[in-house]
Amino acid sequence: MLKKERQGLILREVNIHNKVLLSDLSEKFTVSEDTIRRDLQELADRNKLIKVRGGALSRSYHSYSYRENDIYAFQEKLVIARKAVSLLRDGMLVLISGGSTNLEIARILPPELKATFLTVSLSTALQLLEHPNCETIFLGGLLSPTAKITIGGEVVAQLNQVRPDLCFMGANAIDPDRGLSDSDWEVVVVKRAMVQASARTVILAITEKLGSTQKIKICDLEAIDYLITELPPEHDELKPYRNKGVKVM
Repeated sequence: MLKKERQGLILREVNIHNKVLLSDLSEKFTVSEDTIRRDLQELADRNKLIKVRGGALSRSYHSYSYRENDIYAFQEKLVIARKAVSLLRDGMLVLISGGSTNLEIARILPPELKATFLTVSLSTALQLLEHPNCETIFLGGLLSPTAKITIGGEVVAQLNQVRPDLCFMGANAIDPDRGLSDSDWEVVVVKRAMVQASARTVILAITEKLGSTQKIKICDLEAIDYLITELPPEHDELKPYRNKGVKVM
């Protein structure tokens, strides 16, 4: 594989999963970690990603604007956000995580909606404050510098004390057989607590994330109530998820 092709595929992995590990990329592309390290540095020098110790982060994941060119798969995420908003009703207690799709949900909330939102994401909380008819509760704790959400026992303890009507959660990876997964143990612990606390869990995922897995499992597909993608719900690509009893939107 040529370097240009490999770097293009690396950038795709980063944009789809928001965070990638050097060791995983080395295994996936069957090259040395030194080669991947050089690739990541070259991509970072071209402002294509953010290089961190042991891997890389997507630049779009750290963007707080709504310009299409700044956010990976912006149009697809906008479609997903609009579908998600259709589930909201006055009086609901809604748990919402971080990421660009959830940020878009927070931006396009109907101005007349009266609901209470719980979030572990500081950026999502700040966006929710733009809607004065909604109440925003930020679940504080140690803020992850990579995932941009609060993590740790304090957050989990707070989640154990609530029973949200809905939970909106972005997917890092989702597979019909392996369920929902991620690569960061501390993030997984918080997401597990979010799923367990909520009456209904809604997973938000662009179709490029379908059929993918990360090393740490969050939950089985059976624990998920809704899957929202940019595709029509009857699309053949979504059949394995419908067959698992997940309501696809």
